[in-house]
Amino acid sequence: MKEHREKGFSSKHPPERKLNPEAAGEVKRRAKEGEIACAAAFAAAREIGVSPEEIGFTADRLELPIIRCQLGLHGWGPQRKRVQPAENVPEPLETAIRSRLENGRLPCRSAWDIAKDLELGKMEVASACEALQIKISNCQLGAF
Repeated sequence: MKEHREKGFSSKHPPERKLNPEAAGEVKRRAKEGEIACAAAFAAAREIGVSPEEIGFTADRLELPIIRCQLGLHGWGPQRKRVQPAENVPEPLETAIRSRLENGRLPCRSAWDIAKDLELGKMEVASACEALQIKISNCQLGAF
């Protein structure tokens, strides 16, 4: 298992919330070196028909860090973050982002939807948000 600064992921959740055994098995199966990649977590959710949040909860309970965020926001080694601000943000992308803000932040799910709608990569949307100084919130897996 790799060393991580953060510990106690399971403490984010009420102790009475129980693990879904099928989700736990799938997360363990997809974990590598004591971690699970964001893409693998989403694949696990699709495979067994549960929400990404359930998979994120399961990873937390199993004390498995979620790495390689598909938006480039966390889990990318010592620098933690991979995404960089875009040099310029096309008007249609900026409009799409600003139209979906909630309390001044863009929910992760909305970033994914924008990427799909505008046929862009997820990190392109995150990069635009970085340039616009807009934070992405409400990770679908519960990582942030």
